[in-house]
Amino acid sequence: MLNIFKTDPVSGAFMELDDFEPGAWIDLVSPTDEELHRVTEALDIPLPFLRGPLDAEEKSRIDVEDDLTHVIVDIPIIERVGGEREYDTIPLGMLVHPEYFITTCLQANPILGEFERGAVRGFATFKKTRFLLQILLQVSTFYLRYLGRIDRETDKIERELRQSMKNEELFDLLTMAKALVYFSTSLRSNDAVLQKLLRTPAIKKYEEDEELLEDVIVETRQAIEMAEVYSNILAGMMDAFASIISNNLNIVMKFLASITIILSFPVMVSSLYGMNVGLPFQDDPQAFMFVLLISFGLSSLAAVLFWRRNYL
Repeated sequence: MLNIFKTDPVSGAFMELDDFEPGAWIDLVSPTDEELHRVTEALDIPLPFLRGPLDAEEKSRIDVEDDLTHVIVDIPIIERVGGEREYDTIPLGMLVHPEYFITTCLQANPILGEFERGAVRGFATFKKTRFLLQILLQVSTFYLRYLGRIDRETDKIERELRQSMKNEELFDLLTMAKALVYFSTSLRSNDAVLQKLLRTPAIKKYEEDEELLEDVIVETRQAIEMAEVYSNILAGMMDAFASIISNNLNIVMKFLASITIILSFPVMVSSLYGMNVGLPFQDDPQAFMFVLLISFGLSSLAAVLFWRRNYL
Protein backbone atom coordinates (compact mmCIF):
# COMPACT_ATOMS: atom_id res chain seq x y z
CA MET A 1 0.00 0.00 0.00
CA LEU A 2 1.34 3.41 -1.01
CA ASN A 3 0.09 6.58 0.70
CA ILE A 4 1.33 10.09 0.14
CA PHE A 5 0.77 12.83 2.74
CA LYS A 6 1.82 16.43 2.99
CA THR A 7 1.61 19.25 5.49
CA ASP A 8 0.81 22.61 3.92
CA PRO A 9 3.68 25.02 4.83
CA VAL A 10 1.30 27.98 5.09
CA SER A 11 -1.89 26.70 6.70
CA GLY A 12 -0.35 23.65 8.41
CA ALA A 13 -3.17 21.48 7.08
CA PHE A 14 -2.39 17.78 6.76
CA MET A 15 -3.67 16.24 3.53
CA GLU A 16 -3.37 13.15 1.39
CA LEU A 17 -2.03 13.45 -2.16
CA ASP A 18 -2.38 11.37 -5.30
CA ASP A 19 1.09 12.08 -6.65
CA PHE A 20 4.57 12.95 -5.39
CA GLU A 21 5.24 16.54 -4.36
CA PRO A 22 8.35 17.99 -2.69
CA GLY A 23 7.99 18.07 1.08
CA ALA A 24 5.65 15.06 1.09
CA TRP A 25 5.72 11.97 3.27
CA ILE A 26 5.59 8.71 1.32
CA ASP A 27 4.31 5.85 3.46
CA LEU A 28 4.89 2.33 2.14
CA VAL A 29 3.06 -0.42 4.05
CA SER A 30 3.72 -3.96 2.74
CA PRO A 31 4.14 -2.45 -0.74
CA THR A 32 3.84 -4.37 -3.99
CA ASP A 33 6.72 -4.54 -6.48
CA GLU A 34 4.86 -2.11 -8.69
CA GLU A 35 4.62 0.47 -5.87
CA LEU A 36 8.29 0.03 -4.99
CA HIS A 37 9.39 0.56 -8.59
CA ARG A 38 7.12 3.58 -8.88
CA VAL A 39 8.86 5.23 -5.92
CA THR A 40 12.40 4.27 -6.95
CA GLU A 41 11.95 5.49 -10.51
CA ALA A 42 10.25 8.74 -9.57
CA LEU A 43 12.67 9.67 -6.77
CA ASP A 44 15.83 7.91 -8.06
CA ILE A 45 16.27 5.83 -4.92
CA PRO A 46 18.16 2.50 -4.82
CA LEU A 47 15.65 -0.33 -4.51
CA PRO A 48 17.52 -2.05 -1.59
CA PHE A 49 16.83 1.02 0.56
CA LEU A 50 13.11 0.30 0.29
CA ARG A 51 13.28 -3.50 0.37
CA GLY A 52 15.49 -3.70 3.48
CA PRO A 53 12.78 -2.99 6.09
CA LEU A 54 10.48 -5.53 4.42
CA ASP A 55 12.68 -8.31 5.80
CA ALA A 56 11.40 -9.26 9.26
CA GLU A 57 14.97 -10.18 10.32
CA GLU A 58 16.52 -6.86 9.27
CA LYS A 59 18.69 -5.29 11.97
CA SER A 60 18.61 -1.70 13.18
CA ARG A 61 21.18 0.44 11.41
CA ILE A 62 21.96 3.72 9.62
CA ASP A 63 23.08 3.87 5.99
CA VAL A 64 24.30 7.07 4.34
CA GLU A 65 24.70 7.20 0.58
CA ASP A 66 25.22 10.52 -1.21
CA ASP A 67 22.32 12.72 -0.10
CA LEU A 68 20.21 9.84 1.23
CA THR A 69 20.12 8.78 4.87
CA HIS A 70 18.38 5.52 5.69
CA VAL A 71 17.51 4.69 9.30
CA ILE A 72 16.08 1.31 10.32
CA VAL A 73 14.81 0.64 13.84
CA ASP A 74 12.73 -2.09 15.45
CA ILE A 75 9.25 -1.09 16.54
CA PRO A 76 6.92 -2.95 18.94
CA ILE A 77 3.71 -4.50 17.66
CA ILE A 78 0.86 -6.59 19.07
CA GLU A 79 -0.31 -9.62 17.11
CA ARG A 80 -3.27 -11.95 17.59
CA VAL A 81 -2.19 -15.59 17.44
CA GLY A 82 -4.94 -18.15 18.05
CA GLY A 83 -7.00 -15.56 19.89
CA GLU A 84 -4.09 -14.74 22.20
CA ARG A 85 -2.26 -11.41 22.23
CA GLU A 86 1.48 -11.65 21.57
CA TYR A 87 4.14 -8.95 21.52
CA ASP A 88 6.79 -8.80 18.81
CA THR A 89 9.02 -6.37 16.95
CA ILE A 90 9.35 -5.57 13.23
CA PRO A 91 11.67 -3.24 11.29
CA LEU A 92 10.63 0.27 10.33
CA GLY A 93 12.66 2.05 7.65
CA MET A 94 12.87 5.86 7.44
CA LEU A 95 14.58 7.36 4.42
CA VAL A 96 15.52 11.05 4.51
CA HIS A 97 15.53 12.31 0.91
CA PRO A 98 16.47 15.91 0.03
CA GLU A 99 12.82 16.57 -0.90
CA TYR A 100 10.86 13.68 0.59
CA PHE A 101 10.51 11.61 3.72
CA ILE A 102 9.82 7.91 3.09
CA THR A 103 8.77 5.23 5.57
CA THR A 104 8.67 1.51 4.83
CA CYS A 105 7.15 -1.18 7.02
CA LEU A 106 5.84 -4.72 6.76
CA GLN A 107 2.43 -3.84 8.19
CA ALA A 108 0.33 -0.95 9.37
CA ASN A 109 1.30 0.09 12.87
CA PRO A 110 -0.10 2.48 15.47
CA ILE A 111 3.15 4.48 15.63
CA LEU A 112 2.77 5.95 12.14
CA GLY A 113 -0.97 5.94 12.69
CA GLU A 114 -0.47 8.62 15.35
CA PHE A 115 0.95 10.94 12.67
CA GLU A 116 -1.73 10.09 10.13
CA ARG A 117 -4.42 10.99 12.67
CA GLY A 118 -2.68 14.25 13.52
CA ALA A 119 -2.19 13.18 17.15
CA VAL A 120 1.45 14.38 17.28
CA ARG A 121 1.96 18.06 18.05
CA GLY A 122 4.40 20.10 15.96
CA PHE A 123 4.45 17.53 13.18
CA ALA A 124 5.16 18.64 9.60
CA THR A 125 6.14 16.43 6.68
CA PHE A 126 8.62 18.96 5.27
CA LYS A 127 10.60 19.11 8.55
CA LYS A 128 12.33 15.84 7.77
CA THR A 129 14.87 15.76 10.63
CA ARG A 130 12.24 16.65 13.20
CA PHE A 131 9.83 14.14 11.66
CA LEU A 132 12.49 11.42 11.98
CA LEU A 133 13.11 12.24 15.65
CA GLN A 134 9.40 12.43 16.39
CA ILE A 135 8.92 8.94 14.98
CA LEU A 136 11.83 7.67 17.10
CA LEU A 137 10.26 9.30 20.16
CA GLN A 138 6.93 7.63 19.39
CA VAL A 139 8.73 4.28 19.04
CA SER A 140 10.23 4.68 22.53
CA THR A 141 6.87 5.80 23.90
CA PHE A 142 5.13 2.72 22.52
CA TYR A 143 7.85 0.47 23.96
CA LEU A 144 7.18 1.99 27.38
CA ARG A 145 3.43 1.65 26.88
CA TYR A 146 3.65 -2.02 25.90
CA LEU A 147 6.09 -2.73 28.74
CA GLY A 148 3.50 -1.34 31.14
CA ARG A 149 0.89 -3.65 29.61
CA ILE A 150 3.20 -6.64 29.95
CA ASP A 151 3.75 -5.77 33.62
CA ARG A 152 0.00 -5.59 34.27
CA GLU A 153 -0.66 -8.83 32.39
CA THR A 154 2.14 -10.53 34.34
CA ASP A 155 0.52 -9.44 37.62
CA LYS A 156 -2.81 -10.86 36.42
CA ILE A 157 -1.20 -14.18 35.45
CA GLU A 158 0.54 -14.29 38.84
CA ARG A 159 -2.79 -13.94 40.65
CA GLU A 160 -4.27 -16.72 38.52
CA LEU A 161 -1.26 -18.94 39.19
CA ARG A 162 -1.68 -18.55 42.94
CA GLN A 163 -5.15 -20.09 42.60
CA SER A 164 -4.93 -22.63 39.79
CA MET A 165 -1.29 -23.59 39.05
CA LYS A 166 -2.26 -24.67 35.53
CA ASN A 167 0.08 -25.09 32.59
CA GLU A 168 -1.76 -22.39 30.64
CA GLU A 169 -0.61 -19.69 33.06
CA LEU A 170 2.98 -20.90 32.85
CA PHE A 171 2.80 -20.78 29.05
CA ASP A 172 1.47 -17.21 29.31
CA LEU A 173 4.42 -16.28 31.53
CA LEU A 174 6.76 -17.84 28.99
CA THR A 175 5.17 -15.72 26.25
CA MET A 176 5.68 -12.58 28.34
CA ALA A 177 9.31 -13.54 28.98
CA LYS A 178 9.87 -14.04 25.26
CA ALA A 179 8.35 -10.64 24.50
CA LEU A 180 10.65 -8.98 27.03
CA VAL A 181 13.68 -10.61 25.41
CA TYR A 182 12.57 -9.31 22.00
CA PHE A 183 11.97 -5.84 23.39
CA SER A 184 15.25 -5.70 25.27
CA THR A 185 17.26 -6.81 22.23
CA SER A 186 15.49 -4.40 19.88
CA LEU A 187 15.82 -1.48 22.30
CA ARG A 188 19.56 -2.01 22.60
CA SER A 189 19.88 -2.04 18.82
CA ASN A 190 17.80 1.13 18.60
CA ASP A 191 19.97 2.79 21.24
CA ALA A 192 23.06 2.04 19.15
CA VAL A 193 21.34 3.66 16.16
CA LEU A 194 20.50 6.74 18.22
CA GLN A 195 24.11 7.08 19.37
CA LYS A 196 25.27 6.89 15.78
CA LEU A 197 22.57 9.33 14.73
CA LEU A 198 23.87 11.75 17.34
CA ARG A 199 27.27 11.71 15.63
CA THR A 200 26.09 11.57 12.01
CA PRO A 201 26.62 14.88 10.20
CA ALA A 202 24.39 13.75 7.31
CA ILE A 203 21.32 14.56 9.45
CA LYS A 204 20.96 18.29 9.89
CA LYS A 205 20.15 19.07 13.49
CA TYR A 206 18.79 22.35 14.77
CA GLU A 207 18.82 23.39 18.40
CA GLU A 208 15.31 22.12 19.09
CA ASP A 209 16.17 18.88 17.26
CA GLU A 210 19.14 18.29 19.57
CA GLU A 211 16.83 18.51 22.58
CA LEU A 212 14.34 16.17 20.92
CA LEU A 213 17.12 13.65 20.18
CA GLU A 214 18.20 13.75 23.81
CA ASP A 215 14.60 13.09 24.86
CA VAL A 216 14.51 10.09 22.50
CA ILE A 217 17.74 8.70 23.96
CA VAL A 218 16.47 9.16 27.52
CA GLU A 219 13.14 7.46 26.72
CA THR A 220 14.91 4.59 24.97
CA ARG A 221 17.28 3.98 27.87
CA GLN A 222 14.40 4.14 30.31
CA ALA A 223 12.62 1.49 28.22
CA ILE A 224 15.80 -0.64 28.23
CA GLU A 225 16.00 -0.45 32.02
CA MET A 226 12.30 -1.28 32.39
CA ALA A 227 12.61 -4.26 30.05
CA GLU A 228 15.59 -5.58 32.02
CA VAL A 229 13.88 -5.10 35.37
CA TYR A 230 10.65 -6.77 34.21
CA SER A 231 12.65 -9.58 32.61
CA ASN A 232 14.56 -10.24 35.84
CA ILE A 233 11.34 -10.14 37.88
CA LEU A 234 9.62 -12.50 35.46
CA ALA A 235 12.56 -14.91 35.45
CA GLY A 236 12.55 -15.00 39.26
CA MET A 237 8.78 -15.44 39.27
CA MET A 238 8.92 -18.36 36.86
CA ASP A 239 11.63 -20.04 38.93
CA ALA A 240 9.60 -19.50 42.09
CA PHE A 241 6.40 -20.91 40.60
CA ALA A 242 8.29 -23.85 39.12
CA SER A 243 9.59 -24.62 42.61
CA ILE A 244 6.11 -24.17 44.09
CA ILE A 245 4.55 -26.50 41.53
CA SER A 246 7.27 -29.09 42.17
CA ASN A 247 6.74 -28.75 45.92
CA ASN A 248 2.96 -29.11 45.52
CA LEU A 249 3.52 -32.26 43.49
CA ASN A 250 5.72 -33.65 46.25
CA ILE A 251 3.04 -32.88 48.82
CA VAL A 252 0.38 -34.62 46.74
CA MET A 253 2.59 -37.66 46.19
CA LYS A 254 3.39 -37.82 49.91
CA PHE A 255 -0.31 -37.64 50.76
CA LEU A 256 -1.22 -40.36 48.26
CA ALA A 257 1.62 -42.59 49.49
CA SER A 258 0.37 -42.18 53.08
CA ILE A 259 -3.20 -43.04 52.10
CA THR A 260 -1.93 -46.08 50.21
CA ILE A 261 -0.06 -47.32 53.28
CA ILE A 262 -3.05 -46.72 55.57
CA LEU A 263 -5.38 -48.62 53.24
CA SER A 264 -2.91 -51.48 52.85
CA PHE A 265 -3.48 -52.71 56.45
CA PRO A 266 -7.13 -53.78 55.90
CA VAL A 267 -6.07 -55.45 52.65
CA MET A 268 -3.21 -57.26 54.40
CA VAL A 269 -5.36 -58.44 57.34
CA SER A 270 -8.27 -59.56 55.14
CA SER A 271 -5.91 -61.42 52.82
CA LEU A 272 -4.40 -63.30 55.78
CA TYR A 273 -7.86 -64.37 56.99
CA GLY A 274 -8.76 -65.48 53.50
CA MET A 275 -6.20 -68.30 53.55
CA ASN A 276 -7.23 -71.96 53.92
CA VAL A 277 -5.09 -72.51 57.03
CA GLY A 278 -5.77 -72.51 60.72
CA LEU A 279 -6.13 -68.96 62.04
CA PRO A 280 -6.92 -67.42 65.41
CA PHE A 281 -10.65 -66.88 66.08
CA GLN A 282 -11.61 -68.80 62.94
CA ASP A 283 -14.33 -70.69 64.80
CA ASP A 284 -15.51 -67.67 66.76
CA PRO A 285 -18.84 -66.18 65.51
CA GLN A 286 -17.39 -62.70 66.13
CA ALA A 287 -14.31 -63.35 63.95
CA PHE A 288 -15.42 -60.87 61.32
CA MET A 289 -15.69 -58.13 63.93
CA PHE A 290 -12.19 -58.97 65.23
CA VAL A 291 -10.78 -58.67 61.71
CA LEU A 292 -12.47 -55.33 61.25
CA LEU A 293 -11.20 -54.04 64.59
CA ILE A 294 -7.65 -55.17 63.88
CA SER A 295 -7.73 -53.56 60.41
CA PHE A 296 -9.24 -50.35 61.75
CA GLY A 297 -6.77 -50.24 64.65
CA LEU A 298 -3.70 -50.68 62.44
CA SER A 299 -4.96 -48.10 59.92
CA SER A 300 -5.80 -45.63 62.71
CA LEU A 301 -2.37 -46.07 64.25
CA ALA A 302 -0.67 -45.47 60.92
CA ALA A 303 -2.90 -42.41 60.28
CA VAL A 304 -2.00 -40.91 63.69
CA LEU A 305 1.71 -41.46 63.07
CA PHE A 306 1.54 -39.89 59.61
CA TRP A 307 -0.50 -36.96 60.91
CA ARG A 308 2.05 -36.23 63.63
CA ARG A 309 4.80 -36.20 61.01
CA ASN A 310 2.72 -33.87 58.80
CA TYR A 311 2.36 -36.47 56.05
CA LEU A 312 -1.41 -35.89 55.98
